[in-house]
Amino acid sequence: MGKFMTFASVAMKNLVHKPVTKMYPDKAIEYPERSRGHVEITIDDCISCGMCVRSCPTGTLSVDRDAGTWTINRFDCVQCGFCVQKCPKKCLRIVPGYQHPGDAKPEETFTKSPEVLKAEAERRAAQIAAAKAKAAEAAKAKAEEKN
Repeated sequence: MGKFMTFASVAMKNLVHKPVTKMYPDKAIEYPERSRGHVEITIDDCISCGMCVRSCPTGTLSVDRDAGTWTINRFDCVQCGFCVQKCPKKCLRIVPGYQHPGDAKPEETFTKSPEVLKAEAERRAAQIAAAKAKAAEAAKAKAEEKN
């Protein structure tokens, strides 16, 4: 009878008090102040220099300049922040939050928008044309020196 009375008093107290648990679906999760979070990128600002890839101690990042992609294996990333520190364009950042658990180790790939890819291709083509013109001028000047 004593255990039932203890249970009954706890049950009655719980009926009149607010719950002690957090209201997760209704209230957003507040992450601890010093939680590491995860890496995010603003892909259209990325210049595909590869500084983040070279600074990553776990080798979880890859960049393909021609395809305009940036890839991260989230489950290999240790959220050290070296890639964020080394990024010259500051398009990487660490934001609060955790990754969803899963049974696979997927890679997440971000691709630049078609407009940005087209502008970069045009800029590279102009740089190549300028370099060829400069090389042709240098060859012409060298040929004139010999004569």
